[in-house]
Amino acid sequence: MVKSIHALVALGANLPFEGDPPEMTLQRALKALAEEGLVIQSFSRLYATPCFPAGAGPDYVNAAAVLDAGTEDDPTSLLARLHKVESAFGRRRETRWGMRTLDLDLLGFGDSVLPDAATQDAWRTLAPETQVGTAPETLILPHPRLQDRAFVLVPLADVAPEWVHPRTGQTVREMLAALPAGDREAVKPL
Repeated sequence: MVKSIHALVALGANLPFEGDPPEMTLQRALKALAEEGLVIQSFSRLYATPCFPAGAGPDYVNAAAVLDAGTEDDPTSLLARLHKVESAFGRRRETRWGMRTLDLDLLGFGDSVLPDAATQDAWRTLAPETQVGTAPETLILPHPRLQDRAFVLVPLADVAPEWVHPRTGQTVREMLAALPAGDREAVKPL
């Protein structure tokens, strides 16, 4: 029997879509993911998160999900399916870290490291000031900013607290505990 792959996905929104508030958009996005043939294994609570950078727009609603990506999906095709759902919800990729109607980030795909360990390590340790103006040209897994973001780790701890980052060896729970208390406390359940 072939074992299916679990994918970790972060969901976020801070703009309404078709009159619905972000929390409704995230619920609708789950249904759209299922319509794409993805099985939602678990879904976190919804969280209110301050906009980053502060004052740049309305606060976000964030969540995380564990998807059963099946046995034939590869990370690149899964990412394309996530982007298709984002597009259906009005997502336009115009401004990096800008406001959005829906954001679906592929955080991890089983224990995959892409495109290779050295590249993942380089992007994961990239200086914050360099991150602002630089985007990778290829899919990097695990997501290179995963360990730095409370708005990702708090919801992810609801659904995959024991998932182990294949490069750092840390669990989601450990990465979350390593963040400053103020960052963790700023992410509040709705």
